[in-house]
Amino acid sequence: MQESRLFKIVYYLLERGQATAPELAEKFEVSARTIYRDIDALSGAGVPVYTEAGRNGGIHLMKDFVLDRAVLSEEEKQEILTALQSINTVQDGSSSQTLQKLSAIFQTESENWLEVDFSRWGDQGSDNEKFQLLKTAVIHCREVRIRYAGSNEVTGERIVQPCKLVYKSKAWYLKAFCTKKQGWRIFKLNRILEFELLEKSFARRECPEPTDMAEGEYREIVLRFPKEMAYRVYDEFDQGQIQRQANGELIVSAKMPEDTWLIGSLLSFGAQVEIVSPTDLKEVLAEQARIIYEKNKT
Repeated sequence: MQESRLFKIVYYLLERGQATAPELAEKFEVSARTIYRDIDALSGAGVPVYTEAGRNGGIHLMKDFVLDRAVLSEEEKQEILTALQSINTVQDGSSSQTLQKLSAIFQTESENWLEVDFSRWGDQGSDNEKFQLLKTAVIHCREVRIRYAGSNEVTGERIVQPCKLVYKSKAWYLKAFCTKKQGWRIFKLNRILEFELLEKSFARRECPEPTDMAEGEYREIVLRFPKEMAYRVYDEFDQGQIQRQANGELIVSAKMPEDTWLIGSLLSFGAQVEIVSPTDLKEVLAEQARIIYEKNKT
């Protein structure tokens, strides 16, 4: 326990530059006397830590101090290199030099087991370009002008303040504040048809929960599928939302946004899905199926 606390004190001082004994005592839930004993132990181990009295005094590390590579285990070194490898895949190789330097310092190579490609099959690179531009907007708090294909058959221009890129349910999304709607929204990256990074910046703020940003309302939807559709059901829904019946049928209960996307998703199951509730959704789906039939009957 003491060894873990000693490292945490060093990391804290590296990050903050200095701290007082009461401050460290409160953070690590020990007495100030224990902190002073820890400082003595660190000093005895060769860590250049010292204390200064006075109004602006406290506990300090010498400015040029860095942690020796031996502090990290082989597993921790590999985790750091793997993290950099994954970052490298989303930065067009801009972190490769850092990766090479740390590999040399650690005297080990990163296992190149991860590859990330943000483009769809057949895409000529615009998806990757879009991702890089939005990433820049998030990091540097820059507004972006987009043309977006919304869920209500409306394609329009918006100016958004990006907060975070999110990967969920096999798709990438952008959490952003929409200046037109004056509210938080989630945009599916595949539906962003045009994009332009603007010079105007904005003040960073915390993103609300996803359910507070959706354009449609969430409702509890209950669906029934035959056992033959298990492969699709487990692709689309979390295991905790699925109940397997004695006859093999699958009952799914999930809160979903009731919009045109939901109808399209349900229609993709063809005749292999039955809406148990709500009943009004059954009528909407049946009407859409009738329209499809009328358009395609011979």
